Amino acid sequence: MSHGGRIWAALVTVYILWGSTYLAIAVTVETLPPLLAVAVRFVAAGGIMALIVTRRGGSMRCSRRELLSCAIVGCLLPGGNAVLFFAERRVATGLSSLIVASVPLWVVVLRLTHRERLPATALVGVAVGFVGVGVLAKPSGGATSWGIGLLVLSAVMWAAGSVFSQWLPMPGNPFAATAWEMIVGGLVLLPFGAATAGSFSPSWGSLGAWLYLVTFGSVIGYTAYTWLLANAPLGLVSTYAYVNPIVAIVLGVLFRNEHLSWRLLVGAVIVVAAVALVVRREPAAQPADA
Repeated sequence: MSHGGRIWAALVTVYILWGSTYLAIAVTVETLPPLLAVAVRFVAAGGIMALIVTRRGGSMRCSRRELLSCAIVGCLLPGGNAVLFFAERRVATGLSSLIVASVPLWVVVLRLTHRERLPATALVGVAVGFVGVGVLAKPSGGATSWGIGLLVLSAVMWAAGSVFSQWLPMPGNPFAATAWEMIVGGLVLLPFGAATAGSFSPSWGSLGAWLYLVTFGSVIGYTAYTWLLANAPLGLVSTYAYVNPIVAIVLGVLFRNEHLSWRLLVGAVIVVAAVALVVRREPAAQPADA
């Protein structure tokens, strides 16, 4: 498969798997403590990834600077996911996915503060995408301002982790970097998760959704995302934030009987057009050694 083909395969993987995680998170937090669930999720997923790396002949060794970088990114990416777990107890799945879709806007802000020159068409694509997200968004009576604030914080943390992974010295093997990020992020969250767990009685549905998040959402999806960060333009990678809400909304229609309105259809057209614009205008990235 060509390099471009591998990029698109990884993108589709992130589009589908991470789009479905919103539904999985909503099911998980029905009976599992959010912070404990996300902490154990990333420790388990990171351990699996480390095992895969070593079994394939790779090395988990890295310098102190690289380990520190993994720790910073690990606290931001899994940490942002932990905030999302809490938010989905207060905000509906579809609306949560739409607010998190603001990640590319924060990415652009961070890149501009670094005095990076961006193509005007890429900025237009991001702006058009946000318009599409705005069209898709429909205020929910059950959503709280606190929950929405948490979602905004989650988006900012994820954007910062994505950008810092480009700026900081990272291990040459992106899969080892993925494992370290998940392990460190999960271990940082673990004591807080244990302290706030209280008593709980998990359902089989929540446990199954949590297992899906570990394997598909973290091991497969997170690895594909990390590989993309090292091999594709960041603007192109960020398009997952436009497509994921569409996947989340479709799953909501199929499994939660959510209403399919004209607003969703119009917003979907705008979002897809924005994705096409960003993909067409962003400069190509040089492949990184796996």
